[in-house]
Amino acid sequence: MKMKIVCIPGDGIGPEIVAEANKVLDRVAQVYGHEIERKSVLMGGCSIDAYGEPLTQETIDACKAADAVLMGSIGGDTTTSPWYKLPPEKRPEAGLLGIRKALGLFANLRPACLYPELAAACPLRPDIVAKGFDMVMVRELTGGLYFGPRSTEERDGQLVATDTLVYSEAEIRRVAIRAFDVARKRRKLVTSVDKANVLDSSRLWRKVVEEVAKDYSDVTLKHQLVDSCAMELVRDPGQFDVVLTENMFGDILSDEASMVAGSLGMLSSASLNETRFGLYEPSGGSAPDIAGKGIANPIATILSAAMMLRYSFDLDAEADAIERAVKETLAAGIRTGDIMHGDTDGLTRVGTAGMGDAIAERIR
Repeated sequence: MKMKIVCIPGDGIGPEIVAEANKVLDRVAQVYGHEIERKSVLMGGCSIDAYGEPLTQETIDACKAADAVLMGSIGGDTTTSPWYKLPPEKRPEAGLLGIRKALGLFANLRPACLYPELAAACPLRPDIVAKGFDMVMVRELTGGLYFGPRSTEERDGQLVATDTLVYSEAEIRRVAIRAFDVARKRRKLVTSVDKANVLDSSRLWRKVVEEVAKDYSDVTLKHQLVDSCAMELVRDPGQFDVVLTENMFGDILSDEASMVAGSLGMLSSASLNETRFGLYEPSGGSAPDIAGKGIANPIATILSAAMMLRYSFDLDAEADAIERAVKETLAAGIRTGDIMHGDTDGLTRVGTAGMGDAIAERIR
């Protein structure tokens, strides 16, 4: 297969971790007989430096012409960087919102998996950690409270702010379909999270999700209220497989799931549109304090590349090979500094490139 990929290295540690993901992808292409065509473009702070804006039409056009986008990290130090003296619409993160809108990326997938070798980093009780967990949060990304009509106005002598939570049947249906499709590649369980005991939008959400479920007789659907889900994520995260929810709930719950997994440096993500196209990036930030030092953990970006193979190219065996190589590397005691937890006897500390090399050589 020929894969046409656009790379957005971004800011901070972005170029370093994207380079290691590409190293692993090149090894996959070699082993499995694929061809990769790449183009690198700017977005975020580096784009501001070069062009005066965080997202250019050239970058948008390049992404639209590709099969998938692999991205590093966007942004810098919010207290010292001159980027954050600019108006909000000119700052690095505005590029993220712009690219999501331009590419129609409505579904965000964020896996949260606890690797046994990294159990010491998990903040949960040992008995919970011992059971492990492996879930995917599927968050609607372009609707809901964040994108509904909003206003701040004076009424009776005081300011009143209004944010409106709006969802259409079509918006709910398309992200629900994504969640059920993901579940078919996993353990075939979808937990749909809402607040249907209070909100009209959630009652519509539940109705549409149940309609979609009728087309997936092989997948089990469960409903859960968002407050209950937040509690269950720390009580028994192992019960979840695919968690489907709207934008704001997903924003909060996916961060909670990331925390219980122990390290942002291990967490990949994908943002998908209605085709096989997707934008794949690590869940962590640009870490400007360690940029250029060669110590950043590239695993989240490498796992994002695995997601790209799985969801944009339907190459499950190749994605499995990357995920297996990551597990074998951790089992061999190879660590970047951020995941050196607990007893370090028998562990080998490596830098960014060393971790990329260790994973690439285990692709088979």
